[in-house]
Amino acid sequence: MRAFAEMLDRVALTSSRNAKLVLVRDYLKSAPDPDRGWALAALTGDLTFSVAKPAMIRKAVEARVDPQLFGWSWEFVGDMAETVSLIWPPDPSRRANREPELSEVVEALLHAKRGEVEGLIEGWLDALEPTGRWALLKLVTGALRIGLSARLAKTAAAMIRPERKPLPPDPNDPAEEGEPLPPVDVAEIEEVWHAIEPPYADLFAWLEGRSERPSADAPGRFRPVMLAHAIDEAVDFAKLDPADFAAEWKWDGIRVQAVCEGGLKRLYSRTGDEISGAFPDLMDHLQFEGALDGELLVMRGGEVAPFADLQQRLNRKTVDAKLIKAFPAAIRAYDLLADGPEDTRALPFAERRRRLEAFVAAHPSELLDLSPLVAFESWEQLAAERADPSPGAAAEGLMLKRWDSTYEAGRPKGLWFKWKRDPYLIDAVLMYAQRGSGKRSSFYSDYTFGVWTEDGQLAPVGKAYFGFTDEELKQIDKFVRDHTIDRFGPVRAVRADRDFGLVFEVAFEGLQRSTRHKSGVAMRFPRISRLRWDKPSREADTLETVFALLDRIEAGGGRA
Repeated sequence: MRAFAEMLDRVALTSSRNAKLVLVRDYLKSAPDPDRGWALAALTGDLTFSVAKPAMIRKAVEARVDPQLFGWSWEFVGDMAETVSLIWPPDPSRRANREPELSEVVEALLHAKRGEVEGLIEGWLDALEPTGRWALLKLVTGALRIGLSARLAKTAAAMIRPERKPLPPDPNDPAEEGEPLPPVDVAEIEEVWHAIEPPYADLFAWLEGRSERPSADAPGRFRPVMLAHAIDEAVDFAKLDPADFAAEWKWDGIRVQAVCEGGLKRLYSRTGDEISGAFPDLMDHLQFEGALDGELLVMRGGEVAPFADLQQRLNRKTVDAKLIKAFPAAIRAYDLLADGPEDTRALPFAERRRRLEAFVAAHPSELLDLSPLVAFESWEQLAAERADPSPGAAAEGLMLKRWDSTYEAGRPKGLWFKWKRDPYLIDAVLMYAQRGSGKRSSFYSDYTFGVWTEDGQLAPVGKAYFGFTDEELKQIDKFVRDHTIDRFGPVRAVRADRDFGLVFEVAFEGLQRSTRHKSGVAMRFPRISRLRWDKPSREADTLETVFALLDRIEAGGGRA
């Protein structure tokens, strides 16, 4: 457990991507099986414990520490795992003779009954030092938050590949070397990921050259998705020939992969999480053999509904008939990854598109349609199409795809580009601030902002926690601490009136009417675009202005 805890701690405190990769790689190379397999499962989000809950941990610590002291400490530190790891008073009479291994913890929790878990966790907390306690609590609650994506963890796993195939030691020939091993790309790991299970003994055997690659031919498997680069209008268009590219609208839903193979039907998110259970209506209508890449949307009468409607269906294990009827889901197809048993990813996009059109036509369904291409002959003409409001607010922008591009996992350069529409902008006043998590647990980095109502009050219209630099975060954090006027648990109310306040320029992708929000509106992907230290708070936007913008958006316009 100590090696795992030290790796997590160092990764959490490291900002460099390459340094994180090296830390995880070194751990995976040196840790024994099955510890390293369980660690990789935790880093990729594939290890969860249904019997271990944060409330259970809070109950345990409040039995040993004054609850008010714990509450104050938690508010100050901002992270439960870190707070408990520092404040936990070990019980000498229960302290174990040694620290548990990672595999011991995982296997005990996987097989423990609910009534046994609290005692197990308390015993481990008694046996571990603060860093080990922190890692344990991050592990059991599933909230690592150490700035490492699942793909980056898999990339680190690919890096353990030796240059040569290992051979059994031969004392008579100490210089003997195995045959060279080709490097492993992270896409190769993603291709087999859904055919393997933690603690991944077969994966590590292949990565280290001790066995063949695990089979990727499991029916219903996920294919690693191809992603696009954001286009740089000032640079890229001068180098690119419009005749080489197809264009289609980028719709405001979530990217999915629909797979029907060998009697298995599965719906995956772009990260490979299976979400079939939340969309039984859609799965019943998928009557084909193959794999499609597309956008999951809520559709009514052929029109794309706002993203907020789709959110009503997401992150659910099951749905009822009422929800299905109120928010009917559908797929708008972008690409064809498998046509029956044939893998089509190696074909150029022009051929895949031709076959996709025939594929969708051959499997008619009201819950499956084709994303139309946008005709253009010049970048200027395409820019005019991008500015056209007729596709509606559900079209976030355009996708540009080279006609000759094969479907490659990851984000290959020069093949696909995304050209999003310009965001909406308003000026709003900071009202509340809350501590962040992980590296930001000591900063007030989550902000609620509002606009002025007719009676001179601020109405909250959104929350954001990104869009600013590290230096700007320090400046905002100091402003929050210097101008706090009230506290509500971990949240601070900041002075904000007509004569004083910090104004944010807020960028966002859309607005939606909402009865759940006090202001009556909800924002789509809000982020801080600019700090307006120069702007008096009284000059921030009004709720009337926001609703006027909402009216324009609903009418099909409103963007700059």
